[in-house]
Amino acid sequence: MTDFWAPLRTSTQARIGLGRAGDGLPTRSVLEFRAAHAAARDAVHQPLDVEVFAKEVESLGLGAPAVVRSQVADRGEYLRRPDLGRVPASLEDVAKADADVGVVLADGLSPRALHDHGAALLGAVAQAVKGVYTIAPPVIATSARVALGDHIGAALGAEILIVLIGERPGLSVADSLGIYLTYQPRPGRADSERNCISNIHPPDGLGYTEAARIVKGLIGGARELGRSGVDLKDTSRLELTGTTAVERG
Repeated sequence: MTDFWAPLRTSTQARIGLGRAGDGLPTRSVLEFRAAHAAARDAVHQPLDVEVFAKEVESLGLGAPAVVRSQVADRGEYLRRPDLGRVPASLEDVAKADADVGVVLADGLSPRALHDHGAALLGAVAQAVKGVYTIAPPVIATSARVALGDHIGAALGAEILIVLIGERPGLSVADSLGIYLTYQPRPGRADSERNCISNIHPPDGLGYTEAARIVKGLIGGARELGRSGVDLKDTSRLELTGTTAVERG
């Protein structure tokens, strides 16, 4: 019998056309669902090996990374108290840098995503902006929410801050990475003042090179516009035809 759903499954990771066995799902679908759920839970709770990851980041040649931890005590508190994940325990290891762009590599809700994609994505961003913008030595942030980057960006004195952070795992993807870009970061910035590039997890999601190209366009647009967020639109695809990455709201 021809499987009607087979060609559609090649274009999506969503669970479609699972079929049924009696009143329930086929055993194979049930087991696949449970395996995906277990992978998502592991992605949330498995901590980042900071020492190993720091060596990988340092090998990019952007400088030895500083390490910052938020004010949460453990993973359980991280999940219950998002407010504490937005505030650093200390910034004494973050040095002011004379650079256009600051970078924070944050574990977020999927340390696995940062481990799998963080260094490679940062390398692609560094290559994309090479000779155009300077990058401060990276900062690794643990038990971190996006807004923790505002404190770090202010301490760095960066004009633009990009936060590479593990996204909330789903039942189809447990290692997706996102990028949040903020112009002139400082504590108190609203989420509406950030731009987000999400779903970065090659080969199924957005690739490193494409994500880096979008970041470069947004950096240029933010500097030209003097702000980021809802007023700054990603028109990177139009850049291929010579259109600017900035729309004035």
